[in-house]
Amino acid sequence: MAIGSKELAPVELDTFEDERLVDELKKAKEELFNLRFQSATGQLDSHGRLRAVKRDIARIYTVIRERELGIRATPVAVEVAPKAAGKKTKKSEDAAPAAAESAAVDAAVESAEGKK
Repeated sequence: MAIGSKELAPVELDTFEDERLVDELKKAKEELFNLRFQSATGQLDSHGRLRAVKRDIARIYTVIRERELGIRATPVAVEVAPKAAGKKTKKSEDAAPAAAESAAVDAAVESAEGKK
């Protein structure tokens, strides 16, 4: 990504939960307001930053809307079960969460392909 902030790459936005996306949107809108104010008073140093912040806002809105439409999958919080007192192998402990996550990803992909 040549233009925009490096913190808000589209790949990284996919990992954010809805609440964090809303927080990032608020921060970006606040920064845009401040940049516009600086521009109006002649204090703005980098005019390219205005464009970058606008694009960040558009990216966030796009991710939110795609999640509403079911095009993009919402990140699933993986719940880790407490370790049992009995002996279990490392392989069997890791298999259950991975299988559940894999099933959730497969279901999201199938639903997205079905809507095309």
